[in-house]
Amino acid sequence: MSRSVLSVCDLSAEEITEVVDRALMTKQQTEHRGSQLSGKTGLLIFQKPSLRTRVSFELAVTNLGGRALYLSPPEVGLGDRESPEDVGGVAGRYCDLIVCRTFDQTNLDRLAASSGVPVVNALSDWEHPCQALADVLTIREHGGTAGRTLAYVGDGNNVVRSLVIAA
Repeated sequence: MSRSVLSVCDLSAEEITEVVDRALMTKQQTEHRGSQLSGKTGLLIFQKPSLRTRVSFELAVTNLGGRALYLSPPEVGLGDRESPEDVGGVAGRYCDLIVCRTFDQTNLDRLAASSGVPVVNALSDWEHPCQALADVLTIREHGGTAGRTLAYVGDGNNVVRSLVIAA
């Protein structure tokens, strides 16, 4: 995919199915290596640290043949020391992909608009599309939604917003 995914809305129903299908196939493989990102650098910008998200994205970039670079909150200062436009412009000149986990969807949108490279929303205050896609994958692994009624119990937050869009 050569465009940004800032929201589940950025994917059609067919693309959601394709992403989940590919994820299921990759999960079933014993060797998760590819060359789709060979010679490419993926920059991970995390305002909000996360063990699982960082490991998942670093391994994804690496397993697809790329190099993952991680920048912690103090190194970037997104929205504080550095404007989203400056971060996007600089990162886009040096990197081929940006994965951003931020508190502010507006900063993410501004960064993506100025980067010139695909940006993936790894979490914002408004949406959490990667988590929603992972949840769709888990639901599929457990028999799908046909003939079932699903209920979400929890806060009305970024995850549920993305799940509603994905549905």
